[in-house]
Amino acid sequence: MHDFVTRRTMMVDSQIRPNDVTKFPVIEAMLAVPREDFVPAARRETAYVGDDIVIAPGRVMLEPRTLAKMLDTLDVQPSDLVLDVACGTGYGAALISRMAEAVVALDGSEFTDAAQAALAAVGADNTVVVGGSLTEGAPKHGPYDAILIEGAIEVLPEVIAAQLREGGRIVCLFREGALGVARIGRKIDGVISWRHAFNATAPVLPGFVAEKGFAL
Repeated sequence: MHDFVTRRTMMVDSQIRPNDVTKFPVIEAMLAVPREDFVPAARRETAYVGDDIVIAPGRVMLEPRTLAKMLDTLDVQPSDLVLDVACGTGYGAALISRMAEAVVALDGSEFTDAAQAALAAVGADNTVVVGGSLTEGAPKHGPYDAILIEGAIEVLPEVIAAQLREGGRIVCLFREGALGVARIGRKIDGVISWRHAFNATAPVLPGFVAEKGFAL
């Protein structure tokens, strides 16, 4: 039996707290949710390393620091309905489920069964796992108070922006060249205004690549 509880505490103390993650609900969730249960079985031993973990070609579980800072920035409230885009194996949704009223976790069919099983196993009963195209969001359950996208994007599809409630928040990791920057957006008068949150990087999610413009 590996002492994952000790490793989880060490992850929070060494990767999360020193990186300006101050909101108690985020720290509490990261101490409570067994990350090892959301990592592919062959990778369980790496559950608490400070790196992205590959879960499929081009897809990763975000490193704990990046995910924690995104959640800290999003400032999830107990009354919030949250959309988790690219939920992967369900770890982020499990964290959010401890802070929000309800979570809609979206991913492709290759992830939904595993995410559903893992979320059920940790008692995240206020989550609904939805299979579908990441770039379409989950309009039938919206609008949402908060949206998290678990991976880098070059462009935010208008259809996802439209699912954010007026006054709602969205956190995205924008890939700009080799670098990445996390921004928090708030919808005011139907338009999302963005501000810089912190620097981080991750693989760009399929479908979220900007179309290459051509100069005349």
